[in-house]
Amino acid sequence: MKTVLVYGDSNSHGTRPMAQAGVSVRHGPADRWPSVMATALGPDVSVICEGLPGRTTVHNDSVEGGARNGAAVLPAILHSHKPIDLLVIMLGTNDLKARFSVTAWEIARSVERLVLMSRAEGVSGAEMIVAPPPVRETGTLVDVFAGAETRQTGLADHMRAVAAQLGCAFVDAGAVVASSDTDGVHWEAGQHHRFGAHMAGAVADALEGRA
Repeated sequence: MKTVLVYGDSNSHGTRPMAQAGVSVRHGPADRWPSVMATALGPDVSVICEGLPGRTTVHNDSVEGGARNGAAVLPAILHSHKPIDLLVIMLGTNDLKARFSVTAWEIARSVERLVLMSRAEGVSGAEMIVAPPPVRETGTLVDVFAGAETRQTGLADHMRAVAAQLGCAFVDAGAVVASSDTDGVHWEAGQHHRFGAHMAGAVADALEGRA
């Protein structure tokens, strides 16, 4: 059996578009993209979802608190689930919050750091980088992500370049799904199903390359 670890944020967790900022409700298990992907991949692939709302690539969040720094907890999570055939990293959305004030290039470099950290631990066979879909400055989270549309310019291209440099598989989620008008960040259930089906094919290809 192959093991796939999804390392992400609220869109991997399955958070619904927020009708009220700060009030989080989760889609049911069947409407979260990692679950959709797992069903499509079948019983020979174990999909483990480590999606934490608010998770960044490498930044501590002094506003929301909690263990939001993805670099700080990655080693423990990797060793909790080892051995891992494929690590899927889909992070970067929360780095676009106004409080962090980082560029798209810096976000891509931060994802690169996560891949290198994973390789240093020696428990994952391969990695896939997923560039998150663009944030839209609209709806209930418009103030949280003020300026994100400008800061994210070129993010998918920068992440694609990092993936090519490191020899990782790459998926541009923005070519497949779009964030909800409700908050500009999270996905409706239909988008989760669309993305889960797309990712099943991409992950199957990546695992086949490992066979």
